[in-house]
Amino acid sequence: MSENSVEALLEEARLTAAIPPPAERQRLREAAGLSRAQVASAVGVGRSTVANWETGVSDPQPPARLSYLRLLKGLVEIYPAAPASAPATAPAPGPTSEPAPTPALAAVADPEPTVPVPAFTGHDTLRGPDGLAVEGEPGPCVRCGVTTTFRSTDGHPLHAGAFCVPAASSNATEPAPAVTPATTVPAPATASPTPAPVPTRPQRRARSAARAQAETTSLIGRAVQEEAERSGGDEEAALKALVKRAIPDVMHLFNETRATARYDYTAYPALPDILKKPSKKDPDQIWEARPRFHHPGYSLKAPGDIRVTALDVNAAYLSALKCWLPIGKLDHSTGADGVEPKRAGVHLITPAPWTHPHLPDPIGDRDEPGALWVTNATLRLLQRLSGPKHGLTEAPVIHESWTSGATENFLDALRKTLGAAREEAIAEDDFLTLEYVKAMYSKFISTMGESIHNREMVRPDWMHIIHSQAYANLWGKAYKAHQAGLDVVAMTGTDELHVTGDWRQVFPEGRGVAQMKIKYGEGKASGEYTIGTVTR
Repeated sequence: MSENSVEALLEEARLTAAIPPPAERQRLREAAGLSRAQVASAVGVGRSTVANWETGVSDPQPPARLSYLRLLKGLVEIYPAAPASAPATAPAPGPTSEPAPTPALAAVADPEPTVPVPAFTGHDTLRGPDGLAVEGEPGPCVRCGVTTTFRSTDGHPLHAGAFCVPAASSNATEPAPAVTPATTVPAPATASPTPAPVPTRPQRRARSAARAQAETTSLIGRAVQEEAERSGGDEEAALKALVKRAIPDVMHLFNETRATARYDYTAYPALPDILKKPSKKDPDQIWEARPRFHHPGYSLKAPGDIRVTALDVNAAYLSALKCWLPIGKLDHSTGADGVEPKRAGVHLITPAPWTHPHLPDPIGDRDEPGALWVTNATLRLLQRLSGPKHGLTEAPVIHESWTSGATENFLDALRKTLGAAREEAIAEDDFLTLEYVKAMYSKFISTMGESIHNREMVRPDWMHIIHSQAYANLWGKAYKAHQAGLDVVAMTGTDELHVTGDWRQVFPEGRGVAQMKIKYGEGKASGEYTIGTVTR
């Protein structure tokens, strides 16, 4: 081994022995005015990896570790930690006093060992008769040692679903109180403080849900870091691996978001024939009301100078997870008996004719008239449009239904977890995490029917309802644009809306779930383009 190699190893050993804790790593970067993207580019890792180093999810590993440690050492010399001010009453150190610790790197020469954290593991959480995860007296988790109130099936402390958190983020000890000199006058006795009220069951449930969401959100970052490091910095290979594991990972997240839920779901309910595929190649009988609309007064082929903007709805399917879903076995009913506010499923209806050619038909483009099976998302939209507020159509005729008791919040915890990870990825310009999250929610929806790729859930009724909800949401945006004076030139799929006029006065611009952005892609009708009117 060459002398230079030996010296490099010794340098890395010295730096590793004095690596700052996660919070200090972040302080040093921010003190220098550096972004995580800049640090990641300099040391040769992804932005999410730097974020994990600064939050304690992981520690730097070769080959990027030496470069990162050199950066930290240089930043410490420029931005040393402020020394803690000594108390005014502290006695002067005598000859036998311990030497004061040096700041920054030297202050952490003996770092606390990091406990390995399992990622996307199976779980054996103890649950009560109501399906809630059982809590008990706080104790150290048998997997990671961090205090938790949840229990395993054998009674030992265990994070819900074995979702352990990094020890560095929870094992920080409180600073020892300063020793009071003997000459200090004791404080007067005060009345005993009023005991804190015992939290109610809803309060405990809300607190547990918040804690569970924080734990599950961290798993997304760990998965991205794991694949990024395994691929050796090859972003394309890491993304391919993340997409491949998206289905089992999102199913694990889904199951854990149900850890503190009031009730469980039926994974394999008895399905009516209308929800079963006649063959592997043929679809079932449910019509999802997919729109494919083009304004009859405009044409791409007609010459003109009318400016049109193609808009893209962000995370349309992620937003559609907020919908009414049946949570049990579907029961049959005739007429309108199965149509209630808190029931959901599929319905055989005959829709009224749509008489507004300049607005998309909410039932979508159909080749054959007459009765058809639709989901409750489509039926609710038709009922709103036939009500006194809109008065755009007649109410549909309902012939029969397959429904069960329903809730609008069944997938809300999963939606919020994925949404929070998506927002953070956008803020950090983290391409890997953004695409991983997109793969998870899109594959979660597309495989929850009769799919060979997901055997854990067979709910084709949910899949159809979520798809229909996405189309209904898009129709609502088209109607909002129309009401604001814009012409809707085209509307397709779940996320594409082409309008004339100043769309920014109607929709906020950005990449957030509640925002819209200009759609760029292949074909003439993308971005901003001009069209003409059709001569009649």
